[in-house]
Amino acid sequence: MIYDCAIIGGGPAGQNAALVLGRARRSVALLDNNQPRNAVTHASHGYLTRDGITPSEFRRIASEQLKSYPSVEEHVVRVTDIRKLDGGFEVFMESGHSIRSRKLLIATGLKEILPDIPGVKEMYGTSLFHCPYCDGWELRDQPLILMGDDSKVYHLAKLLYQWSRDLVVCTQGQAVLSDEQKRVLADRHIQVTEQTIAAFHGSGGQLREVEFTDGSRIARTGGFIMPERVTQTSFRESLGYEPTELGGIRTDETGKSSVPGLFAAGEAAPGAPSQLIVAAAQGSLAAVSINVELMEEDFGV
Repeated sequence: MIYDCAIIGGGPAGQNAALVLGRARRSVALLDNNQPRNAVTHASHGYLTRDGITPSEFRRIASEQLKSYPSVEEHVVRVTDIRKLDGGFEVFMESGHSIRSRKLLIATGLKEILPDIPGVKEMYGTSLFHCPYCDGWELRDQPLILMGDDSKVYHLAKLLYQWSRDLVVCTQGQAVLSDEQKRVLADRHIQVTEQTIAAFHGSGGQLREVEFTDGSRIARTGGFIMPERVTQTSFRESLGYEPTELGGIRTDETGKSSVPGLFAAGEAAPGAPSQLIVAAAQGSLAAVSINVELMEEDFGV
């Protein structure tokens, strides 16, 4: 069997693409290794009718709804390689099996590399986060810490001011803020320190204190960090697509890449914020584009 489309990545982008293609009566193989990036997240926000849902519950509901479409198959597998064929793709799995498809959608997203600081892993997803739009409301009006060692920390500091006026910005020993930027923040009583954080202290995932390398401590009950983000799986060598800065797949606004038949959605594509609703929308848009391509081919256009 040659599927109309193989989808690699079973997050919101991949699942929503499978839904749209299933409703279009296209045969779909949805391949996912069941290791989502947001597994540590206790609740996802910003998705109307699903605000506050846990990522695992979102995936469960999506899988149940996909079962209504018999042309969609879900497989818990790890994809190890992809080969471009004339008129399609062959996807190889860790099990030793492979499948073929006319179109390929990669929606594997990104993975986060957390800073090697004691306490980060224990508190990430509970009182330390990376996206204010996703978790800023839950930390509103609390004493917060923002840690970042590049110029993006200035934008994030201004953004966080909407949720809390009690904010300390730590640049981890890096002089990434100009004097003018420091003045702008100071005018709003946002404290800036270029010290380095030695540890985050608390219990049960709840932050209580931030310790600096000089031994000083400040009381904080939540915060935001800027983890390094890299692509989860790269097939650039075998597929030859144009990469984004983060190693994803450069696409047009419909999710189409420079490689014929290859599409990307969600965090695997460029420019979109890491939000549940945005990834799902990108998956839907890519699926429509895929279906139109298949239709044109079926009609010999």
